[in-house]
Amino acid sequence: METSFEKIKPRSAEFAASFYENLFAAYPEAKPLFANTDMENQQKKLLNSIVLVVESLRHPEALAKVLRDLGARHVNYGTLKQHYPLVGKTILKTLKQYLQEDWNPEVKTAWVYALGQITRFMFEGAGYIKTPTPLPKQVE
Repeated sequence: METSFEKIKPRSAEFAASFYENLFAAYPEAKPLFANTDMENQQKKLLNSIVLVVESLRHPEALAKVLRDLGARHVNYGTLKQHYPLVGKTILKTLKQYLQEDWNPEVKTAWVYALGQITRFMFEGAGYIKTPTPLPKQVE
């Protein structure tokens, strides 16, 4: 994940804009959630979240708390449980779009696993899961 995201960093602002373009093209029903949102600021928030996750892979205990808090905040934004897979699929699509030949089964597996963990912790924060998830072992 770290290596693949390093390849995206030089185009990170473009990546974030593409994510939302892809999201709204594939799932127009998500667009109203952002009707009163400064999209430039939202794109920065997305990037900051991805950077935080990638940079915190070796510190899962701190990351879990941040993700739980993020999940709790997203409830207030109107985010529903069924929105999470849309975001996950769109992140994967956008990663593939930007990584091109560097998007391989190993990279995809790492991102899919990470998105699953992110979703799990955010679900806990949102109250969709009542039992805290055990922290994964340190990611190498």
